[in-house]
Amino acid sequence: MSNPEEFSREACSRTEILLGNEALEKLNQHHILIAGLGGVGAYVAESLARIGIQKLTIVDHDVVSASNLNRQLLALHSTLGQPKTEVMAARLRDINPDVELHALQQFIEKDQVADFIAQGQFDFVVDCIDSIACKAALVAACLQQEVPVASSMGAGNRLDVSKVAVASLNQTHGCALAREVRAALKKMGVAPRYPVVYSHEHARKPLPHQPLEGDAPGRPRAVNGTIAYMPALFGQMLSGIVVQHLLWKS
Repeated sequence: MSNPEEFSREACSRTEILLGNEALEKLNQHHILIAGLGGVGAYVAESLARIGIQKLTIVDHDVVSASNLNRQLLALHSTLGQPKTEVMAARLRDINPDVELHALQQFIEKDQVADFIAQGQFDFVVDCIDSIACKAALVAACLQQEVPVASSMGAGNRLDVSKVAVASLNQTHGCALAREVRAALKKMGVAPRYPVVYSHEHARKPLPHQPLEGDAPGRPRAVNGTIAYMPALFGQMLSGIVVQHLLWKS
């Protein structure tokens, strides 16, 4: 296809029935950042591309590994060892060849994130990263610069989809990750009031703390048990938060 209008008419025809042409065109003009392309983030990126969002920035430092096969959209035997940003970029362009895509294979450093957000001109940021310090720094930068943001909290060690919910971070309960991010934001003087997807199911026990795989900085952390549908559910719910926000804003 030669232009985004053709893509919207054909690939987004069913979405247009739901939203209407004017709302769809406005929605597709926004620039979205997806930080982290693991179990949750890859589903966010693909969902937004299928809606027809024309400008996406995706960020991840990692490569696809065998332990990702049980739950991550990008994990196939044919993609093992490949950078997640490259695999995701190829997939998104296969969905929409006209997408304006910025794929960054890097770790989001907490001392650089404020400048990254300031320079990015993002209309919405979706946080799907694991490092608590970097996660909090990314969210704080967005809130301080009045860039809309939503986060994924802990999907690991849980099975019950009925316990997954959308809430403001300051209203979450039963999620250790949410509690730690909330505390980190408060230390930075940032009110923890923004939307997150989380589960209030009582979490099963992870394996003991182990060093991180690869070259990513950070402390050793517990290894969580995971199941295929839970990260996918978190990702789709985050996509819904983005779309509804942009529609209301429009």
